[in-house]
Amino acid sequence: MSDLPIHQVFAAGLLIYAAARDVATRLIPDAVPIALLVLGVLSRLMVGWTEAGTSLLAGLLLFVILLPLAMRGWLGGGDVKLIGAMAVGLAPYETWVFIMATVFAGGVLGIAYIAGRYVVPETRVAGNTNLLRRVLAVEAWRMRRRGPLPYAVAIAVGGLIVLNTLPGV
Repeated sequence: MSDLPIHQVFAAGLLIYAAARDVATRLIPDAVPIALLVLGVLSRLMVGWTEAGTSLLAGLLLFVILLPLAMRGWLGGGDVKLIGAMAVGLAPYETWVFIMATVFAGGVLGIAYIAGRYVVPETRVAGNTNLLRRVLAVEAWRMRRRGPLPYAVAIAVGGLIVLNTLPGV
């Protein structure tokens, strides 16, 4: 892991943290997309000013395109910020791979949640239960009541896929 660029290591950690927080609370702390944005700009500046500007423009464009989806309730605002911030650290082609991987991961997540409504048994949690069991019980309840997906999980999967295919790994 010592040969991984610092951007990839920190971005992966931030994506995993965002996914875990989204599963637990359905909220993504604003600090995560902000940190990804700063990290991405610094990473792209190492390549060049033009590349940094192009990536910043791509991230902004993605944010503007996805914002109406968030305003209609089809995507969370934190998800929109996370996708836009992640795109800032990627070249345009890598951004395309990230979006495609995220869409496919979101499809798998959606299918899992639909199937989970019928497969996952109702779980009761009482007393001293470990954290994983409590999270699974809450997710089972959310599935049955058709609650929102923790889409940061799909974003994290898409991000990890693209981060692992970047040159230098």
